[in-house]
Parts: sequence; structure tokens; C-alpha cells
Amino acid sequence: MFKGLGDLKNLVKEAGKMKERMEAMQAELGEKIVEASAGGGMVSAKANGRQEIVSVAIDDEVLALGDKAMLEDLVTAACNAALDKAKEMMREEVAKITGGLNINLPGMQ
Repeated sequence: MFKGLGDLKNLVKEAGKMKERMEAMQAELGEKIVEASAGGGMVSAKANGRQEIVSVAIDDEVLALGDKAMLEDLVTAACNAALDKAKEMMREEVAKITGGLNINLPGMQ
């Protein structure tokens, strides 16, 4: 009658371990940085694994051009590319923990 309870207990235990590993992974990802650029490197952005932009660098040559719209586009492109890399890094780390199960965490879409 209660034969499956042992399996259920193990499943709950494993879920708890996975939660702990996910929390540790998220803390580690906050320390990892990815970088992307736009405009042939004229603008670069860095993001951490928590998908936060941590810095933006703009080449002096871009500023000298005085083209505000172009600069805004380059900053947007560099930031989006850095965030895409951060999301991919998160997907890879989650896959290591889940054994390839398709689990969507907030911000991974």
C-alpha cells in the first residue's frame, strides 16, 4: 500500500538538493561576466550572469562623430548582445544541474 512512499521521499529529497544547487549557481553567475560589442567594437557592454549590465564602454571615435542616434543604437545593440550571452551562460549552467531537463527560470526566455 505504501510502496511508492520511498520513491516519493527520494524525489522530494532530490528536489531539495537541486534547489540548493540552483541557488548556489545563481550566486556564482552573479560573479561571472560576459562581454559583447557593436559597431566593430566601437561600443562594448558587459553583463553578469544575473543578466545585469555592469558596464558600457564607448570608443572616443564614436563620440567625435556626434551622431546621437547611431550611438544610441550601438549601445542598445551591445547591451542586448551581452544580455543574450548572459542568458546562454545561464542556460548552460542550468543544464549541468538538471541533466538537460528543460527548466525555465525567470529571465531565461
